[in-house]
Formats: sequence, structure tokens, C-alpha cells
Amino acid sequence: MAPTIQAATAVLAELDGKEYDLLEKGYELVDGNWEAKDMGSSRHSGVGTRLIIEMGMHVKLNRLGGVYGPDATFQIGNNERLPDVSFISAARMPAGGETDKKWLVAPDLAVEIVSPSESWEKVNRKIHDYFAAGVQQVWLVSLEFNEIHIYDSPKGMIVLGEDDQLTSEKLLPGFRCLIRELFQSPAGQVADN
Repeated sequence: MAPTIQAATAVLAELDGKEYDLLEKGYELVDGNWEAKDMGSSRHSGVGTRLIIEMGMHVKLNRLGGVYGPDATFQIGNNERLPDVSFISAARMPAGGETDKKWLVAPDLAVEIVSPSESWEKVNRKIHDYFAAGVQQVWLVSLEFNEIHIYDSPKGMIVLGEDDQLTSEKLLPGFRCLIRELFQSPAGQVADN
């Protein structure tokens, strides 16, 4: 179901009169309704960007497919979702490649950096939606506990902490990233000359 002008107008009318910065929100279409998605803090962005860099270098070097950021919209069943990081394998990349519109294929991997304001029900719904649409793996990144929850199904999950290596042999053969490095802020780091 395509979003309508009436739906977009309703969202703007709901926001009318409130202090609200549209630049701090993205919108996902869920069950025919627009839902604001928190666009996160600098830490949220930093962790996501570091993950994109690590995955992107590996994917490019090994020609595995494409890595995308938080502004790539995917058609997930009847919903439109904006994972914080996503990966589409070369084998599933549409013949025409990237498009100027939303992706009509689900990513192979969807990564959500969990915002403190998100409810468990909302996060769990995303996990179920992703798998129902054909996503093969979902990673939930917890900024609060510096850990990553790896789902291979809605009910099959492992938790990795800072001392663990993030891997996905099924989707990203050979990819390895120390989780601590994703959560490490660049503040105070000085380059050696």
C-alpha cells in the first residue's frame, strides 16, 4: 500500500503546533501508518558508521554485494522499514542494481541500533517483520550494554559482548570485527605522526 497525501498530511497535522525538528526523525510506514523513527544521538550514529565502514570495506574487497545506511528504505511486507545498517548480497542484487526509489527486495542482513525510547514490542515486531519478508539475519545493537544480539530466526538469538568478534560466515564470509571497536568513541584519540 503506497503512502497517500492524506496520510502525510495527517502526520504533519498531528505535529502542528508542537516543537519538533523534522530533521531528527525518519518515518517508517507500518500497517498503513507513518511512525517516527528516532534518528539517534552522535553515539548511535558513530556506532552505525563504524559498522558500515568495517562491513563496507570487507564487502567491497570480496565483492559480496552492497552495504547501506539508515536512509535506505526497504519494502518489508506491507511496511517500509529503515534499518540502521543493511546488506544485500550480490546474488540477490536486482539486475538493475541500485535504484532511485525504495528497495523492493528485503536485505539479507538488517541491523537496528536500539534507541532507549523503543519498546520491546516495537523492536520484536521489527524482528518478526524482517524474517517474514526474507531477511536471513538481524543484528540488534545495544548502546546501553555495548553488546550485539544476533538473530538467525525470530526465536534463535545469541548475545555478543565487547570482547567477542562480530562475524557472519553465512552472509559475510571472512568478516571479523572486534565489537569493542564499534563502541569505542574517537574522542581523545591522537594520530601517530
